[in-house]
Amino acid sequence: MDLLTVNDRMGEYPPSFYAHAATPLPRFAAPEGDLTCDVCVIGGGFTGLSAAWHLAERGFDVVLLEASRVGFGASGRNGGQVGQGQRLEQDALEAMVGKDHARALWTIATRSVELVREVAARDEVHATFHPGVIHAAHRARYVPEYRDYARKLRDEYGYEDIRFLNREELQGLVASPCYHGGTLDMGAGHIDPLELTLGLARLARGAGARIFEGARVVKLDKGSPAVVRTDSARVRANHVVLACNGYLGGLDPQVAARVMPINNYVVATQPLGADRQEEIIRGNRAVADSKFVVNYFRFSDDHRLLFGGTESYRYRFPRDIAGAVRRPMEEVFPQLAGVKISHAWGGTLGITMNRMPHFARVAGNILSLSGYSGHGVAMATLAGQIAAETIAGQAERFDVMASVPSPRFPGGSALRWPLLVLGMVWFSLRDRF
Repeated sequence: MDLLTVNDRMGEYPPSFYAHAATPLPRFAAPEGDLTCDVCVIGGGFTGLSAAWHLAERGFDVVLLEASRVGFGASGRNGGQVGQGQRLEQDALEAMVGKDHARALWTIATRSVELVREVAARDEVHATFHPGVIHAAHRARYVPEYRDYARKLRDEYGYEDIRFLNREELQGLVASPCYHGGTLDMGAGHIDPLELTLGLARLARGAGARIFEGARVVKLDKGSPAVVRTDSARVRANHVVLACNGYLGGLDPQVAARVMPINNYVVATQPLGADRQEEIIRGNRAVADSKFVVNYFRFSDDHRLLFGGTESYRYRFPRDIAGAVRRPMEEVFPQLAGVKISHAWGGTLGITMNRMPHFARVAGNILSLSGYSGHGVAMATLAGQIAAETIAGQAERFDVMASVPSPRFPGGSALRWPLLVLGMVWFSLRDRF
């Protein structure tokens, strides 16, 4: 199934609040004829645009190919939460790769949030980084784990920006009956993701990268140089960066075996006003809960509740996204029953078996960076910088990420989706009962 066209119109942004509110960029032209460059970047999201920007700043001649519009995919549609750490917690990483490797992964992850803060401060980026993410336990039995993890990060990793919240403290910050405690992480935050993506495009263009839209890649011929083919152009490149995430399709079977597309959904309410926003979530924090199918929510700069979550077990988006997301939103916030929803949209992201990003050299001169598993605003932005430094000959951080085990999905391309559906049904039932 063609995920670029099955749910969306090619060349148009989805009907999201972000697209409605964004400061638009003029459409970039489609590529034509034969082109040559040092590096061809495939994908115009966080990773691709960051790679193009950092490569161009280093003096590389860069061509970026985006099948639709820059920020069309998950980069421009997600919940906007800029999470601290890796997608897996540090104790899980220590068990997986050992303490030294886990510490190196933590250092990389903290740098990813710093980079988003730095990018957001640029004049080219019309987005504000708001500090603070609350992680909320939806089961009382999870609360000691949150307390212990906050202590671990402080004592073993020297991370002082996180603190434990008991039930009373959490409910003083989030006006919901659903949560029993958690943590407040002031080193993390939230941001308008489409504005961040468009800002990265301005930075890349300003540094000299050639950006093309409507440039769907139909074939990648490995070699030196590699040849990237679209319907209207052929690009010869000394290096290629695959930054496709959930929209890779069959472009590279090695990556497709390890990075699987799934869908998630977000709604925006009508503006609720500054006073009501403060009643619902104090201090303009973002929130993510402990459900397997995570509920995540925050407020926009114009005081709309942006609420994400909900699972679907097919590649097509549900017909009534607003109705599907309204159910968990009103469960978390009963006081919003019947509130008007102004925008509802879906998006496709890439997940991996172990929920860690998949970094790989698929050939000597071809890098792939994807599979952020819902934790990509910061990590995908840093991944572009890491791709640039790797092509420039400094591969230390790339190798740290690439050496994390990245298992294939069981069942191959034919069975991996049904098997995932079975797993998600089981965990979603566990969440409910």
